[in-house]
Amino acid sequence: MDTTALPQQKAGRKEWIGLAVLALPALLVSMDMTVMYLAVPALSTALKPDSVQLLWISDSYGFLEAGFLITMGTLGDRIGRRRLLLIGGVAFAIASVAAAFSPGALTLIFARGMLGIAGATLLPSTLSIIRNMFHDEAQRTTAIGARTTCFSAGTMLGPLIGGFLLDKFWWGAVFLMPVPVMLLLLLIAPRLLPEFRATRPAPMDLVSTGLLVMTVLAVIYGIKQISQTGAGVLSFAFIVVGLVLGAAFWNRQRTIKDPLVDFSLFRNRTFTTSLSALMISLFTWSGIFLFVSQYLQLVLGMDAVTAGLLTIPSAAASIVVCSLAPVLARRIRRGPLMTIGLTVMGAGAAALAFTGTHDLAGLLTGSVVISLGCGTVVTLGIDMVVASAPPQSAGAAAGISETSTTLGSALGIALLGSIWTAAYRARMDFGVPAGISSRCGKPPATPLEPPCPRASSSVSRWAPFL
Repeated sequence: MDTTALPQQKAGRKEWIGLAVLALPALLVSMDMTVMYLAVPALSTALKPDSVQLLWISDSYGFLEAGFLITMGTLGDRIGRRRLLLIGGVAFAIASVAAAFSPGALTLIFARGMLGIAGATLLPSTLSIIRNMFHDEAQRTTAIGARTTCFSAGTMLGPLIGGFLLDKFWWGAVFLMPVPVMLLLLLIAPRLLPEFRATRPAPMDLVSTGLLVMTVLAVIYGIKQISQTGAGVLSFAFIVVGLVLGAAFWNRQRTIKDPLVDFSLFRNRTFTTSLSALMISLFTWSGIFLFVSQYLQLVLGMDAVTAGLLTIPSAAASIVVCSLAPVLARRIRRGPLMTIGLTVMGAGAAALAFTGTHDLAGLLTGSVVISLGCGTVVTLGIDMVVASAPPQSAGAAAGISETSTTLGSALGIALLGSIWTAAYRARMDFGVPAGISSRCGKPPATPLEPPCPRASSSVSRWAPFL
């Protein structure tokens, strides 16, 4: 079906029911990202991975998902977005079973990597299908807001449902959550979701595909190395290699007949501005919330469960604003509304900057304000990125949108984390404050080692330096 000739009509009952179907993969992919947080202790006891294997068990999912998002979005434009969604659903279910029954750490690392690649097929497909199902601007914004709400809800529900399953069953049960839902998707999606693909799809250029995947993987890996081990030669080497491969990819797209990514999209001011806003908001949100969670545990001395429960207000705020953003967009133009969202995030960050050392209420208030601003920017930003692209390029645009949010999150954790670590060490150069162990002035021996004895959870290598 040629998506360029679709009539500009309002969606009906079938489209809204189809939206509920598309919300399922978004919910499950986000749940699968966060369910690992609680499963690590149990699977560590069962599989006995070493420190490097444990890091890869945690990182392989998001790492490979980020690397394949743009490629899979473009592939959906070529072979059909519903077809790719169904292929991804099958792959996600199979990989989930493989992860649940992994006999060893290496098998689990492989299964988690396959889950990441499968997730990369699902996320752009859901966005691009929404782009083609909802042509009315107000309806499309509402649909993308609902999809973003489900994704946000998944990040909050993952640890809660995962905790219940771990309490009743073995560690592998958390990976079986998506299987029945994916089977339901495979049964009803062909009946409710229309297929969209180009009439004469161009062939996939395998060289361009390889260059793009290696570019994103190298850059993301370098950034993750900075967040885990600090800025070093290896991390910067990977980033440089990624940039070189990216330049080769860019040059190839300018010379071949059928480029993998249409770079003319970036000449669209709405596209580039919205993409930049997405990266900035996720950069800020991820970096700050890393430190909020660490602050609750390393400074206020809370256990992981209590700290996790105290992040629910922020997650709930994000869910609420994702639902309300489409309503606000009917009364306020999207550009100014996104500016308001970024301003609200700035206000929340400023509130945190002036929060007292043990002011829990101020900390939670600032976190909620940041989430309110971020939810507004993300909901409208994704809508504007996908809508500004031609219908036949919706999959590629969706992949670029998802990659920008992933990259923004990784940069926020890595760069702000490095700044925080440097500030912490500089503060300790003047002596260890009273009441704190002298070991707090030394860098952690490993990325998983808590920097101070008072820390009850080995979840980070950074310590607040207040």
